[in-house]
Amino acid sequence: MKKTQLIMVWFLPLIVIGGLFYPLLGYLVVAMMVIFLTLAFFKGRYWCWNFCPRGAFLDIVLSKVSLNKPWPKSFTKQWFRWLIFVLFMSFLILRVVRTGGNLIAIGLVFVAMCILTTIISIVLGIATKHRGWCMICPMGTLQEKIGKIPHKKKI
Repeated sequence: MKKTQLIMVWFLPLIVIGGLFYPLLGYLVVAMMVIFLTLAFFKGRYWCWNFCPRGAFLDIVLSKVSLNKPWPKSFTKQWFRWLIFVLFMSFLILRVVRTGGNLIAIGLVFVAMCILTTIISIVLGIATKHRGWCMICPMGTLQEKIGKIPHKKKI
């Protein structure tokens, strides 16, 4: 367990519980997405394994109750991971558009997505290895792709 995980793990209940009472906490999800996608350009999935609040929860809590069974082979297939990405992003975009631009409603959309993905990650983490969700996480898939983009280093 990393020290950063002990700090970051608290963001998950803050968003999934606190966000129900104060939906603007959903914007923490947006801020994290911007940070980890920027970081991904330089470090790939570094965020996932070091700073992700859900990943920290999975490592600290769920690893103790996981059945530790192999995840389905489809989880390792790029087409399946991109299918999950497209489905989740389409659902997210549709929900945000339906808010009509209401900032509180948009925050609640991100809180709801965080709750949904957390529930899925718990189910997968118990039924398979504790980080089963991480294999198909839409943001992890995108980080991996961004991390492979060649970029020039300044000399």
